[in-house]
Amino acid sequence: MNKSENYEQELNLAREIGDKNAIATLWQIDDLATQQLMSQFYTFLKQGNMTKAEALRQAQLTLINNNSANSQWQDPYYWAAFILIGNGL
Repeated sequence: MNKSENYEQELNLAREIGDKNAIATLWQIDDLATQQLMSQFYTFLKQGNMTKAEALRQAQLTLINNNSANSQWQDPYYWAAFILIGNGL
C-alpha cells in the first residue's frame, strides 16, 4: 500500500466515525513542532469564536511569531505542511 492509499483509508475511517474534517500534513514534520502547533490549534478552537480553519491559521501564526528558544519553528518547514481537509470547517 502506498502513502496515498494509506491517507485515503485514514480519511475514510474518520468519515465513518462521524468526523467531517481532518488535519493532515504534506510532508513529515518534527514531533515537537507538531505538538506545539496542535496544542495551540486546540487552545484556539476551545475558545469557540473561530472556525477550525481560522484556529489552524492562528496556531501557525503563533509558531511564526514565537520568540522562544525554538525560534527555528518560524521556518515554514515546521508549520506550512499542515492542511485542513473536509467540509466541516
